[in-house]
Amino acid sequence: MSDIIQINHLNKSFGSVKAVRDLSFRVKEGELFAFLGVNGAGKSTTINIMCGQLSKDSGRIFIDGHDLDEDMDFVKRELGVVFQSSVLDSALSVYNNLESRAALYGITGAAFQKRLSELAKILDFEDLLKRTVGKLSGGQRRRIDIARALFHKPKILILDEPTTGLDPQTRRLLWNVISGFRKNENMTVFLTTHYMEEAAEADYVVIIDDGKISAKGSPLELKNIYTGDYIIVYGVSEDAVRKLGVEYEQIQNGYRLSVPDTRAATDLILHNTCLFQDYEIIKGKMDDVFLAVTGKTLAGGSEK
Repeated sequence: MSDIIQINHLNKSFGSVKAVRDLSFRVKEGELFAFLGVNGAGKSTTINIMCGQLSKDSGRIFIDGHDLDEDMDFVKRELGVVFQSSVLDSALSVYNNLESRAALYGITGAAFQKRLSELAKILDFEDLLKRTVGKLSGGQRRRIDIARALFHKPKILILDEPTTGLDPQTRRLLWNVISGFRKNENMTVFLTTHYMEEAAEADYVVIIDDGKISAKGSPLELKNIYTGDYIIVYGVSEDAVRKLGVEYEQIQNGYRLSVPDTRAATDLILHNTCLFQDYEIIKGKMDDVFLAVTGKTLAGGSEK
């Protein structure tokens, strides 16, 4: 797969605050790329620079082989963006919001009606077209935000905390839609999120802290480097668990043992088969990775 996004030595300061510091990374075409960090880490600053909404101090950005500084019009056609806060006009209907957006890309008449019909069906908002955006629920508005971003068939969809505050059913719908576009159109998805279960589905993850990259790799690579595994064993006494000589904690109905990796878990079980009659092995989670890398936990909220 070729690189569809290249960011080289990006820097941006706001007065004495260095929001982005010598940031370099690549995103491959068609992948789900997770860009993680606490509020204020530099995620939204980076996205705003990529979208041409904010000037950079130094560095270079290439989108699908085109230099952002030299061909911003091309770059904007390649990108569809769903920002943290909705950019829809609350006073207009869903139909009028999407019609005005489509017109910016020259999509009018029959072409507009065709694309509108496609997206309304996929995102399940056919019954909302005449409704004023200001009267929509959060989940309904989010579906329209995504339709707006997808209307011109971008190669890259940027999702800046797209599912924060949404109910599980709406989150599932949105991810099913996004997965469909990735599969059918090889669309690249650039994601920031506070939900680590979403990041765990990514092909590649970059974690930034204080404007710099702290860790990068696939979720499996990061979990293997920064977390251990857990064995949860049931129906045993604490005395028996204590004799294993590993770190453990009591949980409901059993004990959770901490081991460095899956090999260590396997060795422990094979050498104590009488004890491990009812158990499960669980790999560390992306929450554990994030905490190990940054010393911080992710929490919802807006990033400046």
